[in-house]
Amino acid sequence: MITGCTGPLDVGSIDLENWKNDRYGCKGLRIQDVEEIRKIKNTFLTKNNQELIKTFGRPDRVELASKSQSFFIYFLEPSDNCDPKPEKEPLKVLFRLNAINKVSEVTVTNLNP
Repeated sequence: MITGCTGPLDVGSIDLENWKNDRYGCKGLRIQDVEEIRKIKNTFLTKNNQELIKTFGRPDRVELASKSQSFFIYFLEPSDNCDPKPEKEPLKVLFRLNAINKVSEVTVTNLNP
């Protein structure tokens, strides 16, 4: 049996209302959950892109990579879409999605994919 309706994922103690209200990390609300993200990041492996969107909202940025892979990027610190613009590359969560839109890697990093 195939289930088409999936709900939000279990995110531990992350405040999803704050998360969704902090697009591009401009308000500094997401960074409060960085330790929880690091603790539970592997629970998101094999989840699909729609489950991520239902849980965290639209990604701040989507980047396409080679071999039909893409990255959903959520900024934890203010990105270059914020004022004032940050002086360093912001901390972010990268969800690597494979060709069938399943999460294959979750990274908390300052690096770009």
